[in-house]
Amino acid sequence: MKKIQIGEMSASQIVLGLMRINEKGKDPVRALETAYAGGINFYDHADIYGGGECEKIFAQALKESSIKREDIYIQSKVGIRPGIAFDFSKKHILNAVEGSMQRLGVDYLDSLLLHRPDTLVEPEEVAQAFSELESSGKVRHFGVSNQNGGQIELLKTAIKQPLLMNQLQFGVMHTGMVDAGIHVNMTDAGSVNHDNGLLEYSRIHQMTIQAWSPFQYGFFEGPFVGNEKFPKLNAELQTLADRYGVTPTGIAIAWINRHPANIQTVIGTITPSRIKEVCDASDVVLTREEWYAIYQAAGNILP
Repeated sequence: MKKIQIGEMSASQIVLGLMRINEKGKDPVRALETAYAGGINFYDHADIYGGGECEKIFAQALKESSIKREDIYIQSKVGIRPGIAFDFSKKHILNAVEGSMQRLGVDYLDSLLLHRPDTLVEPEEVAQAFSELESSGKVRHFGVSNQNGGQIELLKTAIKQPLLMNQLQFGVMHTGMVDAGIHVNMTDAGSVNHDNGLLEYSRIHQMTIQAWSPFQYGFFEGPFVGNEKFPKLNAELQTLADRYGVTPTGIAIAWINRHPANIQTVIGTITPSRIKEVCDASDVVLTREEWYAIYQAAGNILP
């Protein structure tokens, strides 16, 4: 599997997201070992997943697995107080990181992301928290999620550490970052720039985009792969899957991986067969023609 250099981390292009590791009837140990055997060495959490239960389950599964802590990268996100507020205060960040580390059973996080934007953010407080976490060895790398370039630049007025990654929803059926660039100087729906050139900003500043919900359409409305609502797209995915000897799910991942922005893709499944599908397709490199064929089959137009 292709590796992406993020700071000092040689990270797998595929990330295993653990938001659903607490689902009943699943085998967390087998999921982790399948991912690791497939080349995935990066595992993504958030303190709010399962109310903290997901981090505990991961910790126990890692202990029971054959995977060594030092051979993987563990990332978590903090900053959401469900149903109450977004909170980037120094106190909340420090307390949330301590809680995550305890539940994960680790003495450091490889990376920490601020989970969505807090409009009441005071960059100086974030800077103090980050510096404390870095100097104590509790966090080695930092980033954000779902933030635009202006919000990132605001944080950078005070933060000394590089912001290395940004988690953003992106996939075949969530292409806003691409659409705005393709439809520059147009007046159609695709020309609406919701994110202030975030894709280009990320490339210019060498921020790794971590694409979440790569198989979803809408806002968690469901998967598009195999969905009868999208016959043209699924026909194209199947054609390319047959061509490359992988599955349509694998081609959906290959579509993201093909972008030269060096995007990491966060997969949310903990079903071993699905994890293997993605890993098996991780080295597929689509041609430019194939990439654009999928883009148009998803209902996008080229001006």
